[in-house]
Amino acid sequence: MISINPKEISSAKLQGYLQGAVAPRPIAFASTIDENGIPNLSPFSFFNVFSSNPPILIFSPARRVRDNSIKHTLINSKKTKEVVINVVNYDIVQQMSLSSTEYPDGVNEFLKSGLTMIKSDVVKPFRVAESPVQFECVVNEVIALGDQGGAGNLIICEVVKIHINEAVLDENGAIDQYKVDLVARMGGNWYSRANKGMFEVEKPISTLGIGVDNVPDFIKESSVFEGNDLGKLGNIEAIPSEEEITIFAKDNFEIKAVLSSDDELKKHELAKKYLDNNEVLSAWKVLLANK
Repeated sequence: MISINPKEISSAKLQGYLQGAVAPRPIAFASTIDENGIPNLSPFSFFNVFSSNPPILIFSPARRVRDNSIKHTLINSKKTKEVVINVVNYDIVQQMSLSSTEYPDGVNEFLKSGLTMIKSDVVKPFRVAESPVQFECVVNEVIALGDQGGAGNLIICEVVKIHINEAVLDENGAIDQYKVDLVARMGGNWYSRANKGMFEVEKPISTLGIGVDNVPDFIKESSVFEGNDLGKLGNIEAIPSEEEITIFAKDNFEIKAVLSSDDELKKHELAKKYLDNNEVLSAWKVLLANK
């Protein structure tokens, strides 16, 4: 067994040990607005429930380790004193991950992730319509835990209204843990799905995904693709060029057969196979071939 003094290793390495050991962690999908009313949406896995009377949730947007900057969620929470915490189930995990991309100030992550904004009843930040449970909260207090990279900021939230999708309730009106199908954060790129085990989602740390808003309508309107598929498609930095698509189609007999059939459904189903195998660029090439 190794023994470590936290003060003798880098902040990044220490963070890796902590996140790898203290897991699985629930995810606070936090929706806020800035002073100009521009929405912001971002996930945080330093999160839990700490009281039922009053109902208190706490999440922590940490200062970025790499440059000691702070996140828009923290700024907005301090200024407006309101936040909506949406829970994350498996159906939206890819779109949730895409929303964590470091888009510039003023970019609406709802649009980038392809998730739906719905108005809250009590607070101003929007709710995520696709989330099975949404907590409207007022911010009671923000406690800074330090001023260096990696330092957390405890946002203590009091729940003022709860919204629950009836589809995740059992016959007694309680939340069915199988139906809600929550996901939790592990270390690295790993997540845990209730009753299903671990799976990996590539975290967009250094990339800037094009966003679901830049995915063509014929793809978004297809019956073949779900939210997670659109999240994967929106997480690329650039759409493949015509030359790349031509080379790909020329050397792939399966693609040539599907394209020659002129069957759009078959083309989408083939792209879906690539997405299921996390071959996102290949999926894009299939979808854009002959367009």
